[in-house]
Amino acid sequence: QVQLVESGGGLVQPGGSLRLSCAASRSISSFHRMGWYRQAPGKERELVASITNGGSIGYADSVKGRFTISRDNAENTIYLQMNNLKPEDTAVYYCHAKRVPITTAYDYWGQGTQVTVSS
Repeated sequence: QVQLVESGGGLVQPGGSLRLSCAASRSISSFHRMGWYRQAPGKERELVASITNGGSIGYADSVKGRFTISRDNAENTIYLQMNNLKPEDTAVYYCHAKRVPITTAYDYWGQGTQVTVSS
């Protein structure tokens, strides 16, 4: 069973920065794609940023230019650098890993880390 452990969430003022980390229990090179989702109260979970094994990166429009996703294969960890945070970024952030592109049977999720942006 794959384990994904997130860290780095917390309370930050608007305009501030946070860096989230997601450490995997196995080589992240084995995953087709990894990424970050978030879910705010009363809203559906949404994709924030993703990175494929080949290095392709995608972002939600709402975070483009502010968030950066990266990976460290040696550490089996992905990161989400979040700058210029806004109150609407407040949510639980989840790390996600997909082993096989065409099925969710081999998708894995972390437990989530809370990010609160408030003055």
